[in-house]
Amino acid sequence: MPNPLLNEKNFQAARSDGGWAAPDPGTLLGSGTRTEARTTTMTWNGTVSATGVLFALLMLGGVAGWRQVTETRVGERLSVNAPSWTLIALFGAIGLMFLTSFKPHLARITAPIYALVEGLVVGVVSHLYNVQYNGVVIQAVGATTAVIFVMTMLQRTKIVKVTDRMRRVVMGATMGVMVFYGVSLLVSLFGVNISFFDSPSPLGIALSFGLAGLAAFRYLVELDFVDRQVKAGAPRHMEWVAAFGLLAATVWLYLEILRLLSKLQRR
Repeated sequence: MPNPLLNEKNFQAARSDGGWAAPDPGTLLGSGTRTEARTTTMTWNGTVSATGVLFALLMLGGVAGWRQVTETRVGERLSVNAPSWTLIALFGAIGLMFLTSFKPHLARITAPIYALVEGLVVGVVSHLYNVQYNGVVIQAVGATTAVIFVMTMLQRTKIVKVTDRMRRVVMGATMGVMVFYGVSLLVSLFGVNISFFDSPSPLGIALSFGLAGLAAFRYLVELDFVDRQVKAGAPRHMEWVAAFGLLAATVWLYLEILRLLSKLQRR
């Protein structure tokens, strides 16, 4: 799901701490230089490095989560069981996300923990999907990688310009999806199943296409947000907040693509 991390409030608060990314006096000699001052501000290289670390931890957690799913075959019947801690790990990951949104300075600690915990959940979910739809996980990983590459190129080359209107539309649609997921979860607790949500019907597939597309554009908007914060000179520790946000956006994109591909296999 989308995350509350990449927002103006967090970064404005960070910039106001000691001024606009004001450098530590101990790092400057004499009048200082632009290079020296830059060591205390957020950069793309630093953000990419932090994101790489988080993705490595996510994959590590994913492998561990995958292995925790048990498969038992009795005759021709295959029984698949997810570990009992899956929901706890999911809510723990969500809790870390909201904690970091209120305490961004903790991101250097909370982001790696989130990556591991979320990796466990993603690994379990991926294994469950792969049992039902053999090969769908590899397809989803490949498709997610391709989408991220395309969106990154579109953002870096400015082929697609992220406007205020696009941001409002994507944000509004994202909030709508969050409400939809919340209502779906709530009614499911009372035994009500929203059939078209997981159905391979034309409506169900169209819904998944729309959600995957929204997740892709959300990733584009968040890349643009990070780019603007780098140019504005946000403090260096916010690189971990940016990496955290991009990782969460990627996980949402992957899960929506995974759901879409599973529906297409059922057609």
